Amino acid sequence: MNIDLIAALRARLGDGQVSTADAVREQHSHGEGHHAPSMPGAVVFARSTDDVAQSVALCNAHRVPLAAFGAGTSLEGHVNPPEGGISLDLSRMTDVLSVNPKDMDCRVQAGITRQLLNHTLRDTGLFFPVDPGGEATIGGMCATRASGTAAVRYGTIRENVLGLTAVLADGRVMRTGGRVRKSSTGYDLTHLLIGSEGTLGVITEVQLRLHPIPESIAAAVVQFETLSEAVATAIDILQFGVPIGRLELLDDVQMDASIRYSLLSGLRALPTLFLEFVGGPESVREQIGVVEAIVEDRGGLGFDWQTDPNQRAALWRARHHAYWACLAYRPGYSAMTTDAIVPISALGELIVGVKADIAESGLTAPIVGHVGDGNFHTIILVPPTPDGLERAWALDRKIVRRALALGGSCSGEHGVGLGKREFLTDEHDPVALDVMRVLKRTLDPNGILNPGKMLPGESR
Repeated sequence: MNIDLIAALRARLGDGQVSTADAVREQHSHGEGHHAPSMPGAVVFARSTDDVAQSVALCNAHRVPLAAFGAGTSLEGHVNPPEGGISLDLSRMTDVLSVNPKDMDCRVQAGITRQLLNHTLRDTGLFFPVDPGGEATIGGMCATRASGTAAVRYGTIRENVLGLTAVLADGRVMRTGGRVRKSSTGYDLTHLLIGSEGTLGVITEVQLRLHPIPESIAAAVVQFETLSEAVATAIDILQFGVPIGRLELLDDVQMDASIRYSLLSGLRALPTLFLEFVGGPESVREQIGVVEAIVEDRGGLGFDWQTDPNQRAALWRARHHAYWACLAYRPGYSAMTTDAIVPISALGELIVGVKADIAESGLTAPIVGHVGDGNFHTIILVPPTPDGLERAWALDRKIVRRALALGGSCSGEHGVGLGKREFLTDEHDPVALDVMRVLKRTLDPNGILNPGKMLPGESR
């Protein structure tokens, strides 16, 4: 703990924004993953870009590392601070700075969550669609290049950001992008920062694209005897060009857990697709007709769809509660979530292979995923035994290597952090990794911004 730095931060920001309390430091020592926690020397609560700029500048002057913290929902150790360093909490930065309904964009502070933003937008006829499921902050979603259930229709966070405000390692404030939908000027610094996981700068404001709330929305459920049939149906839907809103897969184990936890009636513990159709009424009916024919051809067991908002909400609430359903499925266990992604054509081979890996491991590991873009999660339930975590990590690594062998990625949406660093040398070209290291050294010469994250071989 750097006493001089903490005194300087308190003098600049005030006592109420700097905490060295053990309970506060412990809360900021980890995210929701299984990586070992590390205690910060202090937690700084920022309320503005200027607060962040002053904090980062002081950390740089004292050569004390820091890690940005939003909601703490990350799964790969992104927010775990350097031991004795500073955890810079942006969760109080929740203002909607501007909304431009005619241009369908808005500007927000980085600490606001998607849920709070959409609540604020509720009377404009617009919404922000990127939906990672948890109570993640917009800044954290940008830092990890988040995605979610609606990415098949609306894209990831990357496609929905027009510009950013970020604080660089020396405390300078940089504003990138703007409000226009395209520009051919300069380097694309906005998208350099998206997915940089707080290693190149601290994102404090975000200019977002908004989308009209669809005129008509319908949700559907269809079940299959085999996992292969379910995946093949999802691929057919995409290859037929159906502009599907959401396309989610739950395997038989996940369905068993979700039926018990969310009290889903009329469904069995079988591989299942959850679908959502959006658009005008005629477009939605046409989409449903095409998908119903595909389902029938693939041997799907029924095709139940409805437009009632309460029924749709219950269905997607069950999908978003999949993680908690898994924890309730095995009381006393914890959960480790994988994040493999492959080209759509390889998805069936990957998931079938992963099911075999799970069976060999002897662990319970439900599968749930955004099959509309080739991404899925295995929720490995970690038994409370001395070797439980080691067995879970071994299965996680086997799944990642299987995805890489099929031309995939070690992470579709969770990011790299501490958890996936070892795989970057397998996934990326050596020259590309060298360029990443050069960018890091150039923008952060003293190595204070989230050190030891993302790039292989970098120490914390």
